[in-house]
Amino acid sequence: MLILSRKKGQSILLNNNIEIVISAIDGDQVKIGIKAPSDVNILRKEVYDAVQESNRQALQGQLNVAELKKWSSPKKT
Repeated sequence: MLILSRKKGQSILLNNNIEIVISAIDGDQVKIGIKAPSDVNILRKEVYDAVQESNRQALQGQLNVAELKKWSSPKKT
């Protein structure tokens, strides 16, 4: 992990096309701005984690429905 010190108004450049700007510092809270191409997805980590968990639960639900259908279908003779 790279750790950098920045002051208000300073920025960090990633991959020549993403700029992270420190816009304000208030106590233990830092406000940042992100300038990036429109095709770059930007999510807060907790939102990303929640989406991933929701996807896992949805996939598990699909597997359970498929398993139930297998066991509840009448067998043809």
